[in-house]
Amino acid sequence: MDIAEVAKRSGLPASTLRYYEEKGLIASVGRNGLRRTFEPRVLEQLALISLGQVAGFSLDEIARMFTPDRRPHIQRTMLESKADQIDALMIKLRAMSRGLRHAANCPALSHMECPSFRRLLKAATDGSLTDRVARNARSV
Repeated sequence: MDIAEVAKRSGLPASTLRYYEEKGLIASVGRNGLRRTFEPRVLEQLALISLGQVAGFSLDEIARMFTPDRRPHIQRTMLESKADQIDALMIKLRAMSRGLRHAANCPALSHMECPSFRRLLKAATDGSLTDRVARNARSV
């Protein structure tokens, strides 16, 4: 399958496919004139790369999920670690969402007059905002 067909089927531009090949994530198996050709399994590899990126893995981390012959070999510990990171991010985002909703609906004339908003400002100043956000999110 030539690079144009892979691009069409995967929805990725040919430049991305060439970049992935340069990074060692995929490999062409030859050329048809000036066009690179790929085995059909490259589509599954591209799907795994896409899934990994959506999950927040870097391309270097994704590259380690393939054997030298580009077969998937994903360590479960790597998946657990990423799931833990996503869970922690979700806690922070939930807390931030609650804070924004509070600020949007606070009856104070100004956010600067809102005691909750003032506490958040102080936490941002002294570096404890991350801990406060995590604590507030757990109380949801």
